[in-house]
Amino acid sequence: MRIISYNVNGIRAAFKKGFIDWLKTNPADIICLQETKATKDDVDFKQLDELGFHHHWFSAQKKGYSGVAIFSKIKPDNVVIGCGLPSSDNEGRIIQADFGDIRLINAYFPSGTSGEERQAFKYVWLDEFHAWVNDLKKQYPKLILTGDYNIAHNEIDIHDPKGNKNSSGFLPQEREWMSQFLASGWIDTFREFHPEPHRYSWWSQRFPTVRLNNKGWRIDYITVTDALKNQLVSADIYPDVKHSDHCPIYLEIDN
Repeated sequence: MRIISYNVNGIRAAFKKGFIDWLKTNPADIICLQETKATKDDVDFKQLDELGFHHHWFSAQKKGYSGVAIFSKIKPDNVVIGCGLPSSDNEGRIIQADFGDIRLINAYFPSGTSGEERQAFKYVWLDEFHAWVNDLKKQYPKLILTGDYNIAHNEIDIHDPKGNKNSSGFLPQEREWMSQFLASGWIDTFREFHPEPHRYSWWSQRFPTVRLNNKGWRIDYITVTDALKNQLVSADIYPDVKHSDHCPIYLEIDN
């Protein structure tokens, strides 16, 4: 089973940048999208039907904001919209799908970059999410969590750790949350295969040369529960795919 996670920063904008042509190259069996900023009816979804995708969407109550979707060549056994946490579901942040004994969770974690109020919201969200997902793990031992986590975990995951030590997404409390999350029985699949530095999944759009010079952050992850460790095949990041300020990340798993 080949899985991609991709923050598209607006699915309508991605469509205009060749997203459908990229899907035609068959990059994965399951494509998990974050920050769609749209409903299904906002796009020409018939193109997805023609490519053989089952597609499921969860949009925020606020138009043009947040939102997640799962496009899958494999028909899910079950799809769950949201997670039951109002702070998350109001903003269209989580969608889930079952494939055999594996539950896939596609999540768009909040950003705190707009100010203290959203940073405080982010901390509460992270704690609620962690409690929810660890409870879910009791029912579904084999979990895959794809998404934009909006956290660069370690210094290796960011081009300028010293210059960003006070930046949302690399604050000590966020990084500590990530450490505790992984320690509670989760695997950062990319790092299982790639210990090397300078591998990023997001680049600021404020300066055009940032992506050209690879001054990025790794804030997109596919983590899995320890129960799936022996089924991991490969993982990667695709920086040359450019429909967004993020790029796709990849995991292959035996299922």
